[in-house]
Amino acid sequence: MIYEPIRPRARIGFIIPSSNRMVEEQAWRLLPRDIIPHVTRLAMTNRHKVPLDQLLPRIEQATALLADSDCDVTVLQCTGTSMSGGVAMEAEVLAAMEKISGRPALSAASSLVSAFTTLNAKKMVFISETRQDEHAQKLKFLDEAGYTILADRAVGLSGSAEYCSAPPQLWFDEAIKLRRDDADVYFISCANIRSIDVIEDLEEELGRPVVTSNQAAFWCALRKIGITDRLPKLGRLFDEKTAA
Repeated sequence: MIYEPIRPRARIGFIIPSSNRMVEEQAWRLLPRDIIPHVTRLAMTNRHKVPLDQLLPRIEQATALLADSDCDVTVLQCTGTSMSGGVAMEAEVLAAMEKISGRPALSAASSLVSAFTTLNAKKMVFISETRQDEHAQKLKFLDEAGYTILADRAVGLSGSAEYCSAPPQLWFDEAIKLRRDDADVYFISCANIRSIDVIEDLEEELGRPVVTSNQAAFWCALRKIGITDRLPKLGRLFDEKTAA
């Protein structure tokens, strides 16, 4: 008897903070069943936080570990971390990851930029989970990347336990409060929150695309490896078949 090998359509590797509790759950729940997520955790947030250039050797090691699982694409999935060194440092991190894996590499930041570019979005409403100092760091990255922030808010949650336990309705309400009819896109930042569950409701209410950190990473990872599925409940971004 000849046995046919069992292989998934693709494997996506995620490097996430040790404190993150949302990426795995959302990936398993929302990605197609034949797209397999693999996760490696790194100490990179809260008491473990260091400058991105100092974190790079650990990111390279995590990338090598995920490469052992034959991942088709590897994603550094922490918005604040990937934005923290600015545009040039983020590009340096991706280049290092790709050199090690020999496959495409993304970050939360690069996935978001790809999403905004694909949606032709330059003017945005920006909401983050964090306190003002870390919010300001993300604003700095967005400004450097060329975006106009029409309205923004740091929600000011105290840490990971509050991030991942905050209900989706919080993010819906915060976006509605900042409604701007001249916005191209609404961006809700953080890979450790439940904003992904209100994307379509917000798009219907606001009449604009809504982009979140995990949604953008899922979309960009799939598009980078040629998978064009439109996933339900993940909004207008998934109407786009290619990533910029």
